[in-house]
Amino acid sequence: MNAFHNQEIIEILIYFVVLISLGIPLGRLLGSVLSGEIPIFLAWLKPIEKLLLKCSAVSDPEKEMNWREYLWAIGLFNFFGFVLLFFILKFQHLFPLNPQHFAGLSTPLSFNTAISFVTNTDWQAYSGESQLGYFAQMLGLTVQNFLSAATGIAIVGAIARALKNKEVDKMGNFWTDVVRTTLYILLPLSIIFAVVLIGEGVVQNLSAYTEVTTIEGLKQIIPHGPAASQIAIKQLGTNGGGFFGVNSAHPFENPTPMSNFLELLAILLLPVACVVAFGKISGKRSHARSLLATMFIIFIPILIVALWAEARNNPALFNLPFFEGKEVRFGVGSSTLWGMATTTASNGSASAVYDSFSPLAGMFAIFNILMGEVVFGGVGSGLYGMILYVIIAVFLAGLMVGRSPEYFGKKIEKSEVLLASIGVLLPCFLNLLGTTWALLNSSALAARTNMGPHGLSEIFYAFTSAVGNNGSAFGGLGADTPFFNYALGVCMFFGRFIPIYAIIRICGQLGLKKTAPETLGTFPIKGGSFIFLVAGVILIVGALSFFPILALGPIAEHFMMLKGITF
Repeated sequence: MNAFHNQEIIEILIYFVVLISLGIPLGRLLGSVLSGEIPIFLAWLKPIEKLLLKCSAVSDPEKEMNWREYLWAIGLFNFFGFVLLFFILKFQHLFPLNPQHFAGLSTPLSFNTAISFVTNTDWQAYSGESQLGYFAQMLGLTVQNFLSAATGIAIVGAIARALKNKEVDKMGNFWTDVVRTTLYILLPLSIIFAVVLIGEGVVQNLSAYTEVTTIEGLKQIIPHGPAASQIAIKQLGTNGGGFFGVNSAHPFENPTPMSNFLELLAILLLPVACVVAFGKISGKRSHARSLLATMFIIFIPILIVALWAEARNNPALFNLPFFEGKEVRFGVGSSTLWGMATTTASNGSASAVYDSFSPLAGMFAIFNILMGEVVFGGVGSGLYGMILYVIIAVFLAGLMVGRSPEYFGKKIEKSEVLLASIGVLLPCFLNLLGTTWALLNSSALAARTNMGPHGLSEIFYAFTSAVGNNGSAFGGLGADTPFFNYALGVCMFFGRFIPIYAIIRICGQLGLKKTAPETLGTFPIKGGSFIFLVAGVILIVGALSFFPILALGPIAEHFMMLKGITF
């Protein structure tokens, strides 16, 4: 009995064709907006841009910042976003648009959720329909979905400008970048997408919940709310936090095959566009194409193996297919594609229960995040994470040929390599430290649903997801405890801002350096050699740093499954 149908394979192929066909022109549009070249069909929004910048007290929106100023603006913006969201969640009972009269969240859960949405993680230790009112969902979570995504995209523009510079420490203006990204890209796309989702049946209202009587004569509460508007930006902004607790597996969030395809498409659309925009702004389009090719070269084999694993039967469960936890309306193939896309894209949304994936598919969901989610990564974050790996790869290439390594014609020296290493390896350290701490904590161990290797994977996945700002999880872990709320919150913070600090400082320093002309000895940052070197560095760091714990978790579980052993 095969879990797949031929139409599922066709759907996956169509998915990639549409993704590339839409991602490239969207990337060109994004590059124009970040360059201040607003297209004619969006020019009517310019007065709103000026008004927003004036209200934000930006004295000169065209004044460029150096890397320190840009970094300070990012920190200030996100700090106040965290404080405001924490206040909304903690005291939501004081605000309107709360027809179910939900109480404020606990302090640990408010902390975790606020830092989760500010860092673009959207980890859900709460259940939206049973704990959050409409004000908290709209003015709290949805607003941060826009702003955290805009922050990541703004950084793409900043690093592209800095790398293009010649002996100038200027990266653009953070406030202008955020306003333009939100106004010209995120808002129009989200409005259009939300309207389409409403047409497919996604809920969008402010009504109180309805009590109905089922066919069996039982009482059931039907939740309502402004779901479509949040789902649109959660997917486009690679945020991932759903309006309902079960995320995109809920029929009110994802009711039809078309809504499923469009939401899945939205997960990778802007990450692909960010790479194209980077090439346009920096003037290195061939380099951007090579980065995009690297992402696909890593992603496609992982997807194929995951699909193969999910298409097998389970020897430990009467040799039945892996149907448990899958979205039966859309098929095993679609659920697997969603799982692999969302974990490569720092999205974290779910249309199936990842806890029920086959051991190998579950391992690749974790592995996608362990690579730093640079394939394709969150909006902006995937690209700047990829560039950290490129710095290391270029440095290694320089060592191999006995020549000073260069990137964009700028010499890569000790400081840049050290910062890139910190940006790549410190999150790895935090992941392993957090997992170890949890394994020594009795309350953390008690939160597991499963024992044995899968129980280890549940805890490891939680910290992997937090550090990687992904937000997905093996749902068997009860994460709404003080330990996990605070520990995962701290990991989300450092997992987001350590790489940002590293890449902003690296590009700021490189912008000040002289640009050397390319010679025969220059390692090209395009073409096959570059693509496979970068891919190799990503896989080696991702695999070797975590192979022991993967061997104890999903790999051990796979071999136990083959022998029919359960735990």
